[in-house]
Amino acid sequence: MFTLLLLLSLLVYGWIILRCFVAWQRLPILAIPAGFIPGTKLSVLIPVRNEAQHILNLLRDLEEQNYPAELFEVLVIDDHSDDDSALFIERFIPDSNLNLRLLQLSEADTGKKAAIKQGIAQANGELLVFTDGDCRVQPDWLRLFAYTYTTTQAVFISGPVAFHHTPTWLERMQLVEFASLIGVGGASIGLQQPNMCNGANLAYTRQLFEEVGGFEGNEGIASGDDEFLLHKASRLYPERIAFLKHEQAIVYTAAQKTVKSFVAQRVRWASKWRSYQNWDVKLVALSVFAVNLLLFLAIPAVLFGGLPLWGFGLTYAAKFTIDFLFLDRMLTFMRQRNLLIYMLPLQLVYIPYVLYTAIKGLTGRYNWKGRTIRNHD
Repeated sequence: MFTLLLLLSLLVYGWIILRCFVAWQRLPILAIPAGFIPGTKLSVLIPVRNEAQHILNLLRDLEEQNYPAELFEVLVIDDHSDDDSALFIERFIPDSNLNLRLLQLSEADTGKKAAIKQGIAQANGELLVFTDGDCRVQPDWLRLFAYTYTTTQAVFISGPVAFHHTPTWLERMQLVEFASLIGVGGASIGLQQPNMCNGANLAYTRQLFEEVGGFEGNEGIASGDDEFLLHKASRLYPERIAFLKHEQAIVYTAAQKTVKSFVAQRVRWASKWRSYQNWDVKLVALSVFAVNLLLFLAIPAVLFGGLPLWGFGLTYAAKFTIDFLFLDRMLTFMRQRNLLIYMLPLQLVYIPYVLYTAIKGLTGRYNWKGRTIRNHD
C-alpha cells in the first residue's frame, strides 16, 4: 500500500511539473517594437518596513527608467519603520527627478495590506505596479509592464523575481528553489489556472482591485496580498491575466542570509496555504506536500523492509529528473544555469524543509521584521 501511494503521488507531482514545463515553454517572450510610444499612466507602489539599507538603491533604479517621467509616479508607504527608512526617503525627494511621495500609515493601521490599501487610495495611475523596498529593477521594467498592459488588456500582470549577489551555498540553493516557484507561477498563468505570483513584481488595475473587493475575505492573513488577489482575479477574468516573460522584467532581491531567517520567510509564505479557496491551487500545494512526505517516509520504509532499495532509488531518481528538467529551463531564462549543480545539496534538505514549513505554517504564527504575526480567519 505504501509503495502504491508513493508511486501515485509521484505520478501526480510529475504530471503537474511536466505540464508546467510545457506551459512555460509556450509562454511568449515579450518583444517591444521600436515604434512603441507609451501612453499609460503608472503608479509604482512600494510598501516598506525597515528598508533603510536598500530603499535608495531602488529609488535610483526608478530614476533610470526608460519611461516618460510625466507618465509615472512613485508612492512609498512606510509601515511604522523603526530605522531611518523614512528619513532617507525625505532627504532623497528634493534632489530627485521622480514624482515621489512618502506616505505614513496611521497608528491604527499596520501591515503590508494596509500599506497597499493606503497607497492605492492616493494613487493616480491607471495601472498600479508593485515591488518591495529591498528590490532592484532594470531600466525597461516599467516600459515592459506598460506594453504588456496596452497590447493584452490584462487586468493582472505577474513578473519574474530572482535572487542576486548569492555568494554562499545557502543563498544559491535558495536561488535554485525560488526559480522553480517563479516558473510554476508563470506556467500556471499560461495554463489559465493561476496559483502563485510574487508581490515584488506585479501590476494590476485599480478597477480590478475595487471590483474584487480588495483584500476582503483575507484581511486576517498577514501575507498573501499578491496571491489572494490573483486568485480573485482569475475567477473573474481567467483570460486577462498575463505573465511578463522577459529577462529585462526580472526584479532582483536578496536571498536570506541565515537558516533561521530563511525558515521564517518560508513559514510566512506557507501560512496562507490553508486559506486558499481555488481547488486547483490547493491541489498543487497538497501534491507537493504529499510527495515530499511519502519520500521522507520512504527512508524508514526501506530500513524496516516496507520498500525495496531499488524502489527507493528509482522514486528519488524520478523526482530528481522531473525537477532537473524544469529547473534547467528556469535557470537558463534567468541566466543562472551554472548554478544548476546546487540542485544536489538542495535535494538533501528540501524534503524535511518543505514538511517543516508546511506544518509550521498551519499554525499561522511567525516572526517577521521585528513583529510576531498571528493570522486569523
